[in-house]
Amino acid sequence: MLSPRLAAAVDALPLTPGLRVLEIGCGPGAAAREVARRVGPDGFVLGIDRSSRAVSAARRTALADGLRPDRLDFECGAIEDFVLGDRIPFDVAFALRVGALDGRHPELYDAAVQAVARALRPGGELFVDGGGPLRRLGLPTDH
Repeated sequence: MLSPRLAAAVDALPLTPGLRVLEIGCGPGAAAREVARRVGPDGFVLGIDRSSRAVSAARRTALADGLRPDRLDFECGAIEDFVLGDRIPFDVAFALRVGALDGRHPELYDAAVQAVARALRPGGELFVDGGGPLRRLGLPTDH
């Protein structure tokens, strides 16, 4: 069960079956699990968080809910250090209460936005809290 805040944010995302979604600052993974359900068996969600404890809890709960790592996975790390590597780019990224993207840590903002831009396919979108309930952030085009 999602909190009203998380439910409103997930409802506001432009989700369709088959999308690849990156959640930044996933915490225990409640929103990521719901997003994985909505993008269905052909979609994929990766949740990242700085807290190894949160990532461990998210993995346990996802597996208990029957969401296999080929549909929903989690990784420990900071968004400003995120590297896509050989993974397929994401269609959508979202972040709720993530200091590097919400103004609490302005020194990390540029690196975080660049990392997200590199992780998204051309035309991919980044959503953060602070709108109604989300707002789309513009991304650099030279990533």
